[in-house]
Amino acid sequence: MPLGLGRRKKAPPLVENEEAEPIRGSLGGVEVGSGGSVAALQPGLPPPPASLRPRLVFHTQLAHGSPTGRIEGFTNVKELYSKIAEAFKILPVEVMFCTLNTHKVDMDKLLGGQIGLEDFIFAHTKGQKKEVEVFKSEAALGLTITDNGAGYAFIKRIKEGSVIDRIQVINVGDMIESINGQSLIGCRHYEVAKMLKDLPKGRTFTLKLTEPRKAFDMISQRAAGGKHNSSSQLGTGRGTLRLRAKGPATVEEQLSAFEERAIEKVDDLLESYMGIRDTELAATMVELGKDKRNPDEFAEALDERLGDFAFPDEFVFDVWGAIGDAKVGRY
Repeated sequence: MPLGLGRRKKAPPLVENEEAEPIRGSLGGVEVGSGGSVAALQPGLPPPPASLRPRLVFHTQLAHGSPTGRIEGFTNVKELYSKIAEAFKILPVEVMFCTLNTHKVDMDKLLGGQIGLEDFIFAHTKGQKKEVEVFKSEAALGLTITDNGAGYAFIKRIKEGSVIDRIQVINVGDMIESINGQSLIGCRHYEVAKMLKDLPKGRTFTLKLTEPRKAFDMISQRAAGGKHNSSSQLGTGRGTLRLRAKGPATVEEQLSAFEERAIEKVDDLLESYMGIRDTELAATMVELGKDKRNPDEFAEALDERLGDFAFPDEFVFDVWGAIGDAKVGRY
């Protein structure tokens, strides 16, 4: 439906002040077995049988220390966590998130929908639980929330000088288990961010958190993650394994300079208009818009694929312009 002519709105913007951002990254130390090619199936189809899944072998360790394991045969994040759990004889629910090429809680190295073929996976597992009383003295708490794609939301960044920054026991990497007794297991990042935003100012609320288990050299570390590193690459290898919520994983070439810049610009617009950061969502929007001939075609594609977000018309125009600018090199 053309812009400005009553595009269907399904819901108000999800978040205004609190940020939310899903993780992404790249994977590691890969070996390619026989039959390593991945068939490109249409999104929405069920995962292919195990015999047809990619024969890509990755190397992994537990972030707090372990022998090196080998994993293969996964097509999405949940399956990846199950393979890691199987390799180290732990339960899949113990895996909180993964980082690439570092055992530290480095939010610029989070594993998400894109996995570089030459990276190494470090799995961060559940550590100490804690319960914290927080007085919401300001409208914004200063948190950026992300999720692991498998049901856990956790803290990606803490804004310097914010309400949360003044509470030393709360750290980047902490999983948010509940708010005022309401379980958040299974919630997405934007749902958690909205709950935090909607908490009344001038009241105290209770957070139940679980921190990642730390190696000895990380015990005293408190990473605020106040700055967003938009220049980090999705993967360090020559290609990436792209994990999808629906359909099989696919091996793809590394993103072009245009795609990298366009995704960054669209992600900035998501934050400005909706209060969320979501590089996977931004990448989907760039993919939908890069071949469209005009903003109306782009708007129709967004409504068809991402209608639940109810993007405002002015946002769609700005995204269309950002993709066009990146395409011609106007950075």
